[in-house]
Amino acid sequence: MPALMKDRVVLPGRLPLLLVLFIGSGCSALIYEVVWSQLLELVIGASAISLGVLLGTFMGGMCLGSLLFPRLVSAERHPLRVYALLESGTAAFGLLILAGIPYIGDLYGAIGASGFRGIFLRAAICVVCLMPPTVLMGATLPAIARWVQTTPKGIAWLGFFYGANIAGAVIGCVVAGFYLLRIYDMTVATYVAAAINAAVALAAFFISKSASYAPAESDSKQTSSTVPGSRLVYTAIALSGLAALGAEVIWNRLLSMLFGASVYAFSIILAVFLTGLGIGSSRASAFSRSSTNPRRDFGICQALLIAAIAWSAYMTNSSLPYWPINPTLTMNLFHNFQMDIFRCALAIGPAALLWGASFPLALAAAAVRNQDPGRLVGGIYAANTIGGIVGVAVFSLVFAAGYGTQLAQQSLIVITLVAALLLLAPAGPDRKSLMPALMAVILGGIFVVTVPKVPGGFIAYGRFFANVSYNLRTNKPEVIYSAEGVNAPVAVTQLPSGTRNFHVAGKIEASTEPRDMKMQRMLGHLPALYNPSPRSILVVGFGAGVTAGAFTLYPSVQRIVICEIEPLVPKAIAAYFRKQNYDVLKDPRVEIVYDDARNFMRTTHEKFDVISYDSIHPWVKGAASLYTDEYFNLAKQHLNPGGTISLWVPLYECSMDAAKSQIATFIKIFPDGTLWGNTLQGAGYDIVLMAKEGDPAIDLEQLTERLARPDHLNVKYSLEDVGVHSATELAALYAGRGSDLAPWLADGQINDDRSLRLQYLAGLSLNDYNQDAIYNAILSYNKFPEDLFTGPTELKEAVKKGIVTTKGTKGAKGT
Repeated sequence: MPALMKDRVVLPGRLPLLLVLFIGSGCSALIYEVVWSQLLELVIGASAISLGVLLGTFMGGMCLGSLLFPRLVSAERHPLRVYALLESGTAAFGLLILAGIPYIGDLYGAIGASGFRGIFLRAAICVVCLMPPTVLMGATLPAIARWVQTTPKGIAWLGFFYGANIAGAVIGCVVAGFYLLRIYDMTVATYVAAAINAAVALAAFFISKSASYAPAESDSKQTSSTVPGSRLVYTAIALSGLAALGAEVIWNRLLSMLFGASVYAFSIILAVFLTGLGIGSSRASAFSRSSTNPRRDFGICQALLIAAIAWSAYMTNSSLPYWPINPTLTMNLFHNFQMDIFRCALAIGPAALLWGASFPLALAAAAVRNQDPGRLVGGIYAANTIGGIVGVAVFSLVFAAGYGTQLAQQSLIVITLVAALLLLAPAGPDRKSLMPALMAVILGGIFVVTVPKVPGGFIAYGRFFANVSYNLRTNKPEVIYSAEGVNAPVAVTQLPSGTRNFHVAGKIEASTEPRDMKMQRMLGHLPALYNPSPRSILVVGFGAGVTAGAFTLYPSVQRIVICEIEPLVPKAIAAYFRKQNYDVLKDPRVEIVYDDARNFMRTTHEKFDVISYDSIHPWVKGAASLYTDEYFNLAKQHLNPGGTISLWVPLYECSMDAAKSQIATFIKIFPDGTLWGNTLQGAGYDIVLMAKEGDPAIDLEQLTERLARPDHLNVKYSLEDVGVHSATELAALYAGRGSDLAPWLADGQINDDRSLRLQYLAGLSLNDYNQDAIYNAILSYNKFPEDLFTGPTELKEAVKKGIVTTKGTKGAKGT
């Protein structure tokens, strides 16, 4: 029988090194999580359902690892050597996932599943990919926990290990989001994470050489004794995890509207949340050493969380959106990052601190002296993680979409109140005062009824809400519709002038303004007229339905497939733009597919004569996957011979590098691609990229005759409605082509699946308004393409005179 250890608390000299190891472990884990979320986003899509499945699987693996480890791995094995093996295995699986994901994506596309069948298949892919490494990650804390005894002092060290792991996660989140993926790509980031795993494994192995270990007798017998009421502790920590992850879902949605939904905003929110968890865990670990009633302290922590959640709700719903902050006042985005970090910490910091404190307090409340610490940590960690999985699922798919964030935040308070009551309510024959529980109930009731509603104007204008409210006081927009969908909140506003805007998560995506109407019609009419007789159409992104509606005017069109990720958009928004979209949803030729466009492309074998992309702005997290060369190549494979493709490219809220990346990536796949300008008072605004499978020549005579045909009168009227009165005026929107722009695009960074470079370039320029400079740079390479436009000399001369080649005026800042 192993020798009985009097005290297995790690020697103080080794403690700092072990904390460093856990920091490294947490750092690599978060790098993997960020990389895997992007890799699997390419395979399973960027919808809330898909990402919920992804996060649930990740956390489920962690939970399974923490539960299985103490049951499957003998306590007689040296904890540091087991820890080294776990880290080595994680590195190996990380490299396998990096290499294997593209093949899994091809398999998924070959099977061709959509709808609910597709969701189940996505879940299976997540399980296959993520379960092995996440199980190993989940086992690391129970493994190292066997170094300590389940005494107050030992439990405190477990809290420090947990806090060190979270500190590493903060570092990993920042390093991955702001450096590795911005400068390099997912391959390099994975190599860095694997290298950290390897270094941690080697260090743990060498430390184990000089650190003797013998399990306590109780460990070898796997004691299962528990303190009275320990089930309530496990239930409370599960509810705490549910509320914590549910709150993170809600905070991500609200704060991303406030900061702009870029990859950097999500990294900031996650880093601040994790920092709060780490600090709270460390402080509570120190406090638990001297605690005489850890269960009561855990209950008080949950009661304080009720107030902290209410504070977060007040800040995100009623305070921060009204702060007089204009993010366009500085061209240095890092100045805005500093403000974002401060506002984020102010809003969610208190709650994050208390949730971080909950874990070590729960350990102390459930601990029995000489209990197997691996089993204790594994059980508490598993309960907390199971709650987190439920929180992600319920709050991302049910509350946020079906009932709104106000009710979701009220539910968070109620859930936390239940956790507090489980711990504070007196029980047994020696019942003490009901005062703590009654105070928690009163506090919860007050805060539940005072949670404010999210302003419709905030849903509409996001980070510009305060500016719009101030600058448009005499012409203030009216919010005529707002709701929260599964994937994003949406709104419709109307100005006194009658102009209507369609908003998604704080950003205008479509409007009835002349400049926007022209662009939306161009995306439809340019590729439809470029194709002699289009029959099948694919529209990616419904918006206000204006682009899709343009295709209904063509008599040759037999089928229009609209791919939209947010079900609420066509169902609720289309009616507000019925006049502009020609009541497109009532056209019998229209079919709506509610899915991620990339996933739809992978799973359909259908080909189209026209593909039109009206995607969301590329700085929005998840949008860059619709601008990669692999995706454009996928679209090319779904074009019929002679088929045409059009793509919206915004020049506002964009940098020169981001514009080059979008155009260069498109031209790489479609070398004969052309650019068509939509100007604002002669200055740059946005452009359409267009290409054709086959001969790219545009017959001006055929185009003129076509618009004069009786069956194309509605097409002609639709163009005239946006200021285009003839075929030559339409052709005069030409702004350049790929071959002419080759010198300008020479340093353009190609956006591919492994880098998703565009979202990092565009994310740095979401507050830039350099549209005129970008458009002027494009025009400086513009020369009349004699071989592109064919037809009578007089028509070519008319187009040549109509093409704007003079530089515009400087674009103004605005929303």
